[in-house]
Amino acid sequence: MDYRVNFDLLPWRSPIPGVREKRFGGGGRILRLVEYSQTMDPHWCVKSHVGRVVEGILEFEFSGQVVTAVAGDLLFIPAGPEHAHRVVVRSETAVALFVEEVAQP
Repeated sequence: MDYRVNFDLLPWRSPIPGVREKRFGGGGRILRLVEYSQTMDPHWCVKSHVGRVVEGILEFEFSGQVVTAVAGDLLFIPAGPEHAHRVVVRSETAVALFVEEVAQP
């Protein structure tokens, strides 16, 4: 078994305008490679995110606080309305890799 993930072999899908992603899943988790463009409309999110900025600059707005993340920065954003955030792309594009739990029915 090959334990490496080759995102080059996976298709892009676009969950919302200005965002495209590639997904790989197994063992109750999903790896998401996400590319954001400046055309994405900022929107509030209350989901958890654990990952790394691969390239570009992302600016996260929280209640009363702005956090800038650049390539190499690690992210740990807990779920819930108290951690609501929205992201703005400050470079032409930005790419992040997230590790997420598979939602249970």
